Amino acid sequence: MKPFRTYLFLFVCLVTVSNAFAQPDKQKELEEKRQAILEEIKQINSLLFKTKKEEKSVLSQVEDLNQRISATENLIRVTNQQANLLSRNINDNITKISSLREELKVMKADYAEMIRKSYKSKSQQSRVMFLLSSQNFLQAYKRVQYMKQYAKFRKKQGEGIKAKTEELQKLNSDLIAQKKTKQKLIAENELAKTNLTEERKDQQALVATLKKDEGKFTTQIRDKQKEADKIDRQIDALIKAAIEEANRIAREKALAEAKANANNTTNNTATTTKNEITKPASKEEFAMTAEDKALAASFTSNKGKLPWPVEKGMVIKSFGTHQHPQFPNVTTNSSGVEIATADNAAVRAIFEGQVLSIQVIKGANKVVLIQHGDYISVYSNLATVSVKTGDKVSTKQNIGTVAKSPTEGKTVLKFYIYQNKTKINPADWIYRM
Repeated sequence: MKPFRTYLFLFVCLVTVSNAFAQPDKQKELEEKRQAILEEIKQINSLLFKTKKEEKSVLSQVEDLNQRISATENLIRVTNQQANLLSRNINDNITKISSLREELKVMKADYAEMIRKSYKSKSQQSRVMFLLSSQNFLQAYKRVQYMKQYAKFRKKQGEGIKAKTEELQKLNSDLIAQKKTKQKLIAENELAKTNLTEERKDQQALVATLKKDEGKFTTQIRDKQKEADKIDRQIDALIKAAIEEANRIAREKALAEAKANANNTTNNTATTTKNEITKPASKEEFAMTAEDKALAASFTSNKGKLPWPVEKGMVIKSFGTHQHPQFPNVTTNSSGVEIATADNAAVRAIFEGQVLSIQVIKGANKVVLIQHGDYISVYSNLATVSVKTGDKVSTKQNIGTVAKSPTEGKTVLKFYIYQNKTKINPADWIYRM
């Protein structure tokens, strides 16, 4: 049974040490989350609440409030987790402080007793007599060594008391700091809860307005969705046409190169270059050169790490089908993501590539398509464009600016990613979207 008990003891020690190291890491992780949410709320306030309420539609006001309420709820949840973790840390420190005080009390008592006994025999005469009373030189040498060891032990005991005292002082300082941090978090949480209560009241009042005329507002939502679907179909058509045009140019180039090789009398064997075209699997896919394939592979390897198409912004509508929060019988669909950003914000290419097409679409302003091998990034609702079709662009290169809605007062970029003609979720590709 002894080996089992030994292993059990070691396991308990290991778990205790692991928890001690894990707690500061967890606290750091939670604080990073809290700061990120605070930054999100700051962006919501600056991007979505920059215009007066009366200038927005009721639907827009509800959507914006939903964003802020959701962020505030996340803030309260994370702050509660931090406060709970701090409570556990404080309780652990109180237990450690109590244990250290007991250890220090015992050490000081032992040290005091040792000093008392030492004082009784401290005179130089008694030490000399202790040495002179030795029966031989070896015994005298051993007594000298004993006195040295005793002095060393006393010094070690004193250093041990000092170290324990310093450890106790540090724990006390940590405890005071943790209590202050916890009090600050609780105060911030109370303020966030008060704000949340007020915002929920505003939300309820707006929702009541919506419910009074549900038919009217559901029609507005569906009409808005029809307009979005129409824009999406136009973008789909643009991509289809762009793929067909790119493949036509590639075929003509390949035929021209083949003809040139056939006319070359000095070289009877046609050579393969990096620009040799690979026949696509279907008409809806790009015919790619080796260079195109390498670019597509590089794009794929950066999945989840690509930069945002704007320097600062927040997603206000995510990819896919969603049930409307106020009208459960109404669903909306988004083929890309909608990103609220600052007025006149610069739009950036998310990866190196070539400008495939630039078009103007009613309801979406200017639209830029950039090809990255067999991937396409689409930037819709641009006010200005600073590139032209055929241009090579680099990652984060400015390609234009986002247009501002004159009716809602918001500056929103609609952003899509396609692989050939297949729409894919930008949130899977853009860093922390």
